[in-house]
Amino acid sequence: MNYRRLGDSDLTVSEIALGSWLTYGGGVERDAARACLHAAFDVGINFVDTANVYARGAAEQVLGELLAEFPRESYVLATKLFFPMTAHDRGLSRAQIEKQLDASLARLGVDYVDVYQCHRYDPETPLDETMEALTRAVEAGKTRYVGFSEWSPEQIQASLDIPGVVKFVSSQPQYSMLWRKIETEVIPVCDANGISQIVWSPLAQGVLTGKYRPGMPPPRDSRAADDRMNAFIGNLMSDSVLGAVQRLQSVADDAGLTMAQLALAWVLRQPGVASAIIGATRPQQVQDNAVASGIRLGSDALDAIDEVLKGVTLG
Repeated sequence: MNYRRLGDSDLTVSEIALGSWLTYGGGVERDAARACLHAAFDVGINFVDTANVYARGAAEQVLGELLAEFPRESYVLATKLFFPMTAHDRGLSRAQIEKQLDASLARLGVDYVDVYQCHRYDPETPLDETMEALTRAVEAGKTRYVGFSEWSPEQIQASLDIPGVVKFVSSQPQYSMLWRKIETEVIPVCDANGISQIVWSPLAQGVLTGKYRPGMPPPRDSRAADDRMNAFIGNLMSDSVLGAVQRLQSVADDAGLTMAQLALAWVLRQPGVASAIIGATRPQQVQDNAVASGIRLGSDALDAIDEVLKGVTLG
């Protein structure tokens, strides 16, 4: 496993991170979650990402119980807030940051998280209020650093322009071979300001593994076939996208990689990407995905990927 510095922080994170969206505390049983977490630590993954809203707190609860088996200093832990936890609890106000951070720490069973992230931008709360509350959270020792997810370049810059407040060190955007939106503006503004990318859905909800075939129903045990887990996969399941993805198999074969490893190595080719978050329901998935760390794709492979996916990339 290779490691990268997370923005301007002093955190060093594994190039592959273990996420818990739609899995732990929800679609995956506790024993399977434990096996995946142990597999992650065994292959050198030290970065675990979650959020308060995942399974309405259950993901944090399960992770807290499982992470108690490991020394706190042995892993980097990130969580998030923004989405509704109750009919009245949502957003990035001062009160919500204080309340939700304390609740997350209690569920996780830790005194601090390494990165506390704004899960989305909150247009209903003044940005000054959000940044001042995050600053107090850092000063109180409840989080070491702060980050955001899916903010626009203008929102990122606005946070940087506020004097006397903590600065973000991480951005958590969607990014994959099929979803490249952040390349034009988000990555440049982040690179210029010491903010790393922690990317989610680098396998495009599993589409880039090649297991979905055009004109055929999804495998019964796949995310696309599970109504609890398939809410965000719809626009990736067109025959044109799936057909193009099938043609990536020859590129992966030439590189001596699986399709998933090819997709992760492609994301990690970006120096501004500190880590790619994977979801796993089985330890073998963790082990296979971890192989992508340290792989550097040649120009021929990168050109071949662009040619195969021409006309089907989104975002």
